[in-house]
Amino acid sequence: MVFRRLFDTPANLRQGFKSQSGRKVTKIGAALLAAGFLAGCQADEFGAGPKHLRPVSSSLKRKMTDMNMSSTSPIMIRIFKEESELEVWKQTRSGKFKLLDEFEICKWSGKLGPKFKEGDRQAPEGFYEITPALMNPNSSYHLAFNLGYPNKYDRSHGRTGSHLMVHGACSSRGCYAMTDEQVQDIYALARDSFKGGQRSFQVQAYPFRMTPENMARHRDNEHLAYWKMLKTGYDHFEVTKTPPKVSVCEKKYVFDATTLVDGVPFRASAKCPDYQVSPRIATAVASKQRKDNEKFQQLAARFDAREERQKRWEERSNRFAEALGGGEDEAGATAVTADAPAVVEQPAQTAANTAESTPVPEPQSDQAVETAFAPQEQSGGSSVGSFFKRWVPFGSKATEEAPGAAPATTDVVPSAKP
Repeated sequence: MVFRRLFDTPANLRQGFKSQSGRKVTKIGAALLAAGFLAGCQADEFGAGPKHLRPVSSSLKRKMTDMNMSSTSPIMIRIFKEESELEVWKQTRSGKFKLLDEFEICKWSGKLGPKFKEGDRQAPEGFYEITPALMNPNSSYHLAFNLGYPNKYDRSHGRTGSHLMVHGACSSRGCYAMTDEQVQDIYALARDSFKGGQRSFQVQAYPFRMTPENMARHRDNEHLAYWKMLKTGYDHFEVTKTPPKVSVCEKKYVFDATTLVDGVPFRASAKCPDYQVSPRIATAVASKQRKDNEKFQQLAARFDAREERQKRWEERSNRFAEALGGGEDEAGATAVTADAPAVVEQPAQTAANTAESTPVPEPQSDQAVETAFAPQEQSGGSSVGSFFKRWVPFGSKATEEAPGAAPATTDVVPSAKP
């Protein structure tokens, strides 16, 4: 009966029913897609909501409150390779920066020293400015921000590289890798500083903490001159507790410099324009560097003396070992010639002459030759007897042989010990 009524319905009404059903299906499909999208943005292991929008951890919130910091105040980051540490500094309401937190770097690649070229797997060293455009909320390594390498200084020296980042996932090929939990907080702090109006935050990447002790330890490194230049920027921050203004001219870093002529810019490869540094800052930095240099010289002299003592000790130890090894070689040669019949018939010879007259087979190319220990024949004499044979200049070899002992008739000479 129902089907008959449906078929009896005019065609225009049936068309209306179909159109209404289609709209319902479309609405249901859209709702399902929206639900799927929202599900993709739901909580993962570190909290609720999209990972790039999550707030900083509660522990950092408490620290900021205790240290009189706004959640949106500017930040600065320092990285130390040798110590594997990343520091986040944040501006207090007084205007100075204080250390908010230290994070242990999970992995960094390469060695101490700057990055030179694409593919060398070196993590960069230098001064870098991070803008909002360098933040990556969709990183395959949880979250990330690009260091902006190469910067003006790097480019002026022809250095190449790309995609050098601070990111999560604890995996590095030229980057500074953190754990996902660490980079979650670091990213949130950077994001909030942009919300507060900071246009870019500075990253200072160093080989180690730029102390006189560390500089003295690495005084013979090929990068020492470069590190001394980085240390100047390090010192500017240490005395002012504000990130230094970084410029580049004549292919070198210049810090907190202001040109004397308005509108004249710093150009990385060009001659530096006339500039000045605030006398207050310049005086404080010069005082710090003078004290650091005095300590550096003292420590360098102490380290040099220690290394010289170590070198002399090693040389004496080597000479002593060579003397012992040479004595055993001579004793072995004497024992070999004592067994040969020709030695009994000829006048006594020195061990050195006998060794020269006896052909010795050359060692094989694939065998290691020991020079400190030579083979010895046990010819009935003790080690004490060998000692006296070496050092007492009298007595013949014949009298030391056992009475009635027949000389050996073999022509084979023992080969060198492999």
